[in-house]
Amino acid sequence: MADKIINIFSFFSGAGFLDLGFELEGHFDIVYVNEFHKAFDDIYKHSREKMGLPFPKYGHHVEDITKLLGSKAMKELSAQVKKSKSQSLTGIIGGPPCPDFSVAGKNKGKEGENGKLSGIYANVICKTRPDFFLFENVKGLYRTAKHRAFFEQLKEQFRNNGYSLTEKLINAIEYGAPQERERIILIGFHKTAIKKLKLKTQHNELLGFNWDKYKQYTIEDIKSRPWPKISPCRLDTPIPMPEGIIPELTVQYWWDKNDVEHHPNANMYFQPRAGLLRFETKDEGDDIKKCYKRLHRWRYSPTAAYGNNEVHIHPYKARRISVSEALAIQSLPKEFELPTDITLSDAFKTIGNGVPFLAANCIAKSLYDFINSNSNE
Repeated sequence: MADKIINIFSFFSGAGFLDLGFELEGHFDIVYVNEFHKAFDDIYKHSREKMGLPFPKYGHHVEDITKLLGSKAMKELSAQVKKSKSQSLTGIIGGPPCPDFSVAGKNKGKEGENGKLSGIYANVICKTRPDFFLFENVKGLYRTAKHRAFFEQLKEQFRNNGYSLTEKLINAIEYGAPQERERIILIGFHKTAIKKLKLKTQHNELLGFNWDKYKQYTIEDIKSRPWPKISPCRLDTPIPMPEGIIPELTVQYWWDKNDVEHHPNANMYFQPRAGLLRFETKDEGDDIKKCYKRLHRWRYSPTAAYGNNEVHIHPYKARRISVSEALAIQSLPKEFELPTDITLSDAFKTIGNGVPFLAANCIAKSLYDFINSNSNE
């Protein structure tokens, strides 16, 4: 497989941060994109056009995945996956919307409208049977007892359909993103691909997948550093970087790296209608409460979640963070941009929903290495 491009069918694509991690790894080709919300799909198309990336071979599909099973579109998808598998190794990747499993979310689990999408996504995978798949979701699906039971049911469904699995609760900050964000990643390979690639398994578990190879840091080392906690609010005033921290994990490093002040999305941010005093006086780094978290310039960000009244304030300006600043916190390349005519709500929602680019890119690298782990035998 060393020189062959691997085809990817993407679901719940959003603005395509997860997809971009695979695209820029260099050995994966996104051939199919499925996203329910047209505004998000428009962002996906715009960003790829600006970055010079190719249009998916099987196109963009703005449709509800819940209506896919048993439909004509499902037959077409199955035929496309089958054709793709005859030409190249083929995978399905995606992260179903997850507030029903989030600790801070609705907590309705598999019975919630979003929770049901995880089951439907599993059904699509088992129906089309790609060579491999990637399933991404919040840590609540992994750590909360009742949600974990549902997760185990999904895994058993995959095993019953010929897949061997490996899973990991990852933290994006360990891959270099300036944000502490835990997510569960489940990867499965079908028995036909396992035989073809000579992969090693034991009791339907994949052996030898190296989740840690492309980590840049460990959470233990990160947490041991003397990060600044809270500093007095100093609007438009520089403060020196503390010694002993990791500069590359600070929001200021990423804002400088992406030149966020001159980015096409630099002036896209919500204007405060009320509570201006909090924007002018709240201490830098005071992010304890869910709402009105002021970031610290010399620290990494809490999880990028910009909906449901969770407001992230600029460290030293009397405003919320901008779209360009949020993109940098998600570790996107500076060339990645959103169209300027979309709503701020759509912009921040899709940014907050996305998988940090560096985490996605490192997982893609580990996946490619695993596919080729026995190529020389």
